[in-house]
Amino acid sequence: MALLERVSTLVRANLNDLVDRAENPEKMIKQVILDMQNQFMQVKTQVAIAIADLHLLEKKQKENRDKEAEWMRKAEMAVGKQDDSLARAALERAMSFKQMANNFSEQISDQRTQVELLRDALNKLEQKISEAEAKAEMLIAQARRTKAVGRAATASATANARDKTATFDRMKNKVIREEAINQAKAEIEGNEDIERRFAQMEKDEQIDRLLAEIKSRKALPA
Repeated sequence: MALLERVSTLVRANLNDLVDRAENPEKMIKQVILDMQNQFMQVKTQVAIAIADLHLLEKKQKENRDKEAEWMRKAEMAVGKQDDSLARAALERAMSFKQMANNFSEQISDQRTQVELLRDALNKLEQKISEAEAKAEMLIAQARRTKAVGRAATASATANARDKTATFDRMKNKVIREEAINQAKAEIEGNEDIERRFAQMEKDEQIDRLLAEIKSRKALPA
């Protein structure tokens, strides 16, 4: 029956595997336990109904056995009165009730099997619920730790990436600064070279002028 199949599926369920696959382990565990408890109540109800049906079948069988015995006594009474015709009618009724009682025997056997199956499923599910409830807090804590470790690893990787980016930026800025300093030095040196050339030119002009003046005073050819 479908109910027993659902119970079997729940009993076979591996909570650790379910937790590993679940996106929200805590929610999943609570849902599984809730499903088990709901199925447990359904199976418990079915067990009660099956037992009630079994008792009803047994009662019906007993009634037919009693009717059989009653008509057998009536047949014996008719024989005692030497009324074979009435005795035969009584025996026919007795045989009819006996057949009906025998028919109930098969139904009772099947019903007992059904009751045992349901009781077994109920016991297994009860054990599974106890196991799940006992492991629930542990599994939830384990899932939370795993999630926390994952977040920490992600944060660490992000931080490392930021550190690497920051290091790269510092190196880049250092290179740019050094290039700027070198360029400034080159510009300064270039300016100093021009100034030296102009200073030397002015100095040469002064020397030439002084030399011309001396030669002019001495009346020497320039």
